[in-house]
Amino acid sequence: MKRWSGIAAGLFVIGFVLAGCTHRPPGPDDSGWVTLFDGTRGSLDNWYQVGEANWRFEYGNLVADRRTSKVLSNFVSKQSYTDVQIRAEFWASHDANSGIYFRITDPKKIGSAVAYEANIYDTAPNPSYGTGAINGVATVNPMPKAGGRWNVMEITARGNRLTVWLNGILTVDVENDKFKSGPIALQYGQGAMMWRKVQVMPLW
Repeated sequence: MKRWSGIAAGLFVIGFVLAGCTHRPPGPDDSGWVTLFDGTRGSLDNWYQVGEANWRFEYGNLVADRRTSKVLSNFVSKQSYTDVQIRAEFWASHDANSGIYFRITDPKKIGSAVAYEANIYDTAPNPSYGTGAINGVATVNPMPKAGGRWNVMEITARGNRLTVWLNGILTVDVENDKFKSGPIALQYGQGAMMWRKVQVMPLW
């Protein structure tokens, strides 16, 4: 009986450790973070727009729900980053196609060919590269859903190691050295998107 109790206790500890590796609550501590967008018009001074959509402010959120050109629209940071942590709070409709680009090497032609994209796309034709994945680089399984609620996405790029967390759940942990440095961007493709806070923490 003691032997089985010991085994059970050991399994519990292993399970707890493994759970701790893949789940964490979003931290409220803002120390060390630089806020690039906080719901005020002035914070858009940190960005410039590429492509057209009906971007606007509503109740302190940056909102888009209609594209007005064939080109996907992005808000691109004026600052470039190499090793960095990104934290963004967003609301997505169930049919939204969006994402956060980072280490963009060509801001004039933003896409997965010139940057990493942490995807926000619950209805992606290939769910392996849907919400929580890095498009074309790292799959997610199972794919989490972001539609219909507020979410927190955290991205860390340190050297060639990339991680993505969505609402405290680790969705990607991969090594890839395709892109080294560049700005970040908030993408709008379809559906409805609201952004209420975007922060970065340079990792020296």
